Amino acid sequence: MSARFDIPALLAELTVAEKAALVSGSGFWWTRKIERLGIPSVMVSDGPHGLRKQNTDGDHVGLGSSVPATCFPTASALGSSWDIDLARQVGVAIGEEARGQDLAVVLGPGINIKRSPLCGRNFEYLSEDPLISGEMGAAMVHGIQSQGVGTSLKHYAVNNQENDRLRVSAEVDDRTLREIYLAGFERVVRSAQPWTVMCSYNRINGVYASQDPWLLTDVLRGEWGFDGLVVSDWGAVDDPAAAVAAGLDLEMPSTGGASAAKVLAAVEAGTITEAVLDIAVGRLLQLLERSLPGVEATDTFDAEAHHRLARTVAQDCAVLLKNEGGLLPLVPSEGSVAVIGEFARSPRFQGAGSSKVNPTKVDDALTALREELAVDFAAGFGIDDPKADTAALLAEAVELARGARTVVLFLGLPASYESEGYDRDHMDLPADQVAVLEAVAAVNDRVVVVLANGSVVSAAGWADHAGAILEGWLGGQAGGGAIADLLLGAANPSGRLAETMPLRLADNPVFLNFPGEDRRVRYGEGIYVGYRYYDAVDRDVSYPFGHGLSYTTFAYSDLTVTNLVSEPGDPATRWLGAPRVAVSITVTNTGSVAGKEVPQVYVGAAGASVARPVRELKAFAKVSLAPGEAKTVSFTLCERDLSYWSTRANGWVLEGGLFEVAVGASSRDLRLATSVTVEAPSLALPLDHSSTLGEWLDHPVGYEVLTEALRHSPAGDLTPMLDDPEQRRMLGSFPVSRLVTMLGDAMTPGLVDQLLAQVDG
Repeated sequence: MSARFDIPALLAELTVAEKAALVSGSGFWWTRKIERLGIPSVMVSDGPHGLRKQNTDGDHVGLGSSVPATCFPTASALGSSWDIDLARQVGVAIGEEARGQDLAVVLGPGINIKRSPLCGRNFEYLSEDPLISGEMGAAMVHGIQSQGVGTSLKHYAVNNQENDRLRVSAEVDDRTLREIYLAGFERVVRSAQPWTVMCSYNRINGVYASQDPWLLTDVLRGEWGFDGLVVSDWGAVDDPAAAVAAGLDLEMPSTGGASAAKVLAAVEAGTITEAVLDIAVGRLLQLLERSLPGVEATDTFDAEAHHRLARTVAQDCAVLLKNEGGLLPLVPSEGSVAVIGEFARSPRFQGAGSSKVNPTKVDDALTALREELAVDFAAGFGIDDPKADTAALLAEAVELARGARTVVLFLGLPASYESEGYDRDHMDLPADQVAVLEAVAAVNDRVVVVLANGSVVSAAGWADHAGAILEGWLGGQAGGGAIADLLLGAANPSGRLAETMPLRLADNPVFLNFPGEDRRVRYGEGIYVGYRYYDAVDRDVSYPFGHGLSYTTFAYSDLTVTNLVSEPGDPATRWLGAPRVAVSITVTNTGSVAGKEVPQVYVGAAGASVARPVRELKAFAKVSLAPGEAKTVSFTLCERDLSYWSTRANGWVLEGGLFEVAVGASSRDLRLATSVTVEAPSLALPLDHSSTLGEWLDHPVGYEVLTEALRHSPAGDLTPMLDDPEQRRMLGSFPVSRLVTMLGDAMTPGLVDQLLAQVDG
């Protein structure tokens, strides 16, 4: 096959049987080839935070052996960097390695919303907020695809739990889908055009994602303009023929010819047409054409350079949650340091399941710290080790802590606690680890806790025992060195929480609806996910969304918010609507060391006619500042940023009125705020037989035709009843069709149909 080939000609030469074969894979990682026409087979690989290309001698499902690759921090860490350019750099590095391994597509990034802190795969996802997920995900896609390698945006859509993930139906309303669960996917598709999108296992409102024409065709292609290939998650297809008809182009992995036979039979039976099959095959051929070398491939990459990048990324991802009395950074001259915790020498740096990378090398924090200062070490506890002598390990840790100036205690979740395939049962750290902290804190009042976990943990039961807490997440293969840099002040923490840390699991808005039952899970919390819920009900949390400390301090000043002339914006962002509000803020580093701040812009519409969160993140930036330096940061809010999804209008609605714009360092640390009035035309929602009197009176045309009909009714002028506020309020919720029936002879027969015809005319 040449670098550019004639897809229509190939479609004309392929037999129907060959076409049916092409829409399912060959083996576990390969597409199918047709040798007689020169159609090649290409390989794909897992890779949300590093490649997992399977060795030829690996196990059947591809989990046992993979080619060495750089293991970058997982998505839960990367999302906490709030650094779009850093995400792009990670993408470029992964793309370089994928190109060197002759891979066509990297299966990632994963951008599903962290609906519950219990989701076992949260370490693979970026945030509880679709703006962060969408912006960071788009940056990764741009980075990877800049190297001539495709991406697979996943898992589309509403894949927010592992429990019963292959069958469960996510029961979620349209507004919640659009504002929360589809918004990140839309942002990535529209702004970055990934080569492929991977559909999820689950059902959405009863329909499998793999065979949902509304999801795969109407929304993804028709509304968002996706021009790539839709691939199934591995084993996600329930009905191959229905999937092709719905807009799925490639089923993975191979089904040994079973799916091809079903698709062929459906074409022969007329259930689907050959033209529909041609569309899927054409998209596959387009993917093959795109994956032919456009950037010169190499079989090597600079492993050390990528390891250094991984260390830099891990530094920017870590979140300093607490730092009482400036306990951090450590000052070696101030006394001895005791390092406690098995994680310090046996780092947990990535999650389990299909994303597990075979790293090129691994740094541990203990070794990195010993390169800079003298430390003593005690394991304190075992990790997933039933044979560990808990009492002896605890006693050793207490004795070491007793004689040290400062204790650095490494705690975290064992690998068995969180993985693809199952959800967590709770948010707690292992009890033996908490016992070590309590015992150590009893003999030493200078305790620093370093966390290693892919999903947030409950800190409410133990945080008071620590003077400082550094959330290191699953920091990738260079995470140990990055933690040492942060503890010693060689790097300044700049991560911010991309998900809320609640006090307890029961405080979470999905607590009563997770993980569901009888193959269904009800998304009863609606749009109130994460901080949108906690802030709406003013619920206390351990650490709020957006929170993160630094070794320096920042001041906010000169907030300006102004209306913009409504005119088309940049073509690349035109889907967001016209720019409407300009926001600028000055951020100053008021401390003595260089640092990075993340100003966050939140918008609320308290006077809206529909329920809306008290505040929603609408813009952010990461700003590097030298001591004493000030920078003005500017943002533009477009129509979409101020809109909500109207189910009745089946679209985004900008409702004019007063909006509060606040800028700060977290959703609970808003430094400056002001209001701005945004003008927008009134929306005339469609009227029907069920529309209420109040809705008719609020409709600009409906009001006129209804009052005119009441004024000239057979019984005389009935409009005075609308002049009585109490009566109008009481009757406002009645459908007009019911009122007409109640008024009987006082109304013209067929009046509602006549009125609707006038409104529509």
